[in-house]
Amino acid sequence: MNIYDDYMNIIKEAVNTDSSNYFNKGIGYPTPKRSNEQFVNLYSKINENKIAPSLRIFSDTLGKTIDFNQELGSHPSFRHLKSTSNTEEHYIVSAFFDIKGSTNLFKKFDKETVFLITNAILKAGIHTALIFGGYVHRLQGDGIFVYFGNKSIDEKEAVSQALQAVSVYTYFVKNDLKEYLQAQGIENISIRSGIDLGYNKDVLWGNSGIGEISEITTSSLHTSLASKMQSSATSNGVVVGQYIKDEMMVDEYFSTVTSRTGSENDRYIYRIDDRNFYYTQYDFRWEKFLKKQKYVATDQMGNAIVKTGANLSPLSIPSLKPIASLNKPYFSNE
Repeated sequence: MNIYDDYMNIIKEAVNTDSSNYFNKGIGYPTPKRSNEQFVNLYSKINENKIAPSLRIFSDTLGKTIDFNQELGSHPSFRHLKSTSNTEEHYIVSAFFDIKGSTNLFKKFDKETVFLITNAILKAGIHTALIFGGYVHRLQGDGIFVYFGNKSIDEKEAVSQALQAVSVYTYFVKNDLKEYLQAQGIENISIRSGIDLGYNKDVLWGNSGIGEISEITTSSLHTSLASKMQSSATSNGVVVGQYIKDEMMVDEYFSTVTSRTGSENDRYIYRIDDRNFYYTQYDFRWEKFLKKQKYVATDQMGNAIVKTGANLSPLSIPSLKPIASLNKPYFSNE
């Protein structure tokens, strides 16, 4: 069982019914044009208000209650600020996931196929964020901006939710998705993510915009840095801020970005010299972190398995490849 099977099946069916005829050249017959009915059927296979069955098993295992009534730009803990001039200080974890290389899809597929593929990828990311308690704030092209945290949990739990969500989703993109698309001649599909935490004193919530052209958002250096850190990440990498590392209190999952690049200029993602403020950015070893989660194990062959059921008993996921060996340099572009 693969927890992203249903999303991958949509992607595969979209490719198989693509009208561009790239993959049937030389076979002797043309690719049949996808009908509008087929398109609508594929588009609606994953219900807007329901996680696909393959991922539902995973969410049920974790015992997560999922809120499908979210609205973009309206975190439920701060919805009361909508259309007011009131502001409020409260911590938040900001995470930005961005799929890279998706424009390469247009080299092989028609626009409908590209839409179906990217929409399935986005739905998988949104559903993963929801499972781990995230609040999807904004969709930016192929990117997803998510808040983790609310008035019912503390900073440490919110950080853990964000790191789990990005780890599970990155594993999907790096392995299942990338492997299949490479087999179709699509190279360089990857994900890069940035995550940061702003404490109460660092974050101001308020209504930004006018009337209905507005959203409940944050004014915070650390919200801005999440997006900036994403651009510092390697292919299928995750970069986090100092406060994320501080909350985890486990050094083994982190190394400074400068240790990867060899440039001291990359040590700090932000600095204010006259205030003696130097904020360090870290590469997050998400694969190592993922292996330590209670719902993940490996079999005797080193294959990843996800535990399901009330007692988290292991159920094999044959299509998941072994998580990268820890004695292999993590920060590579492989």
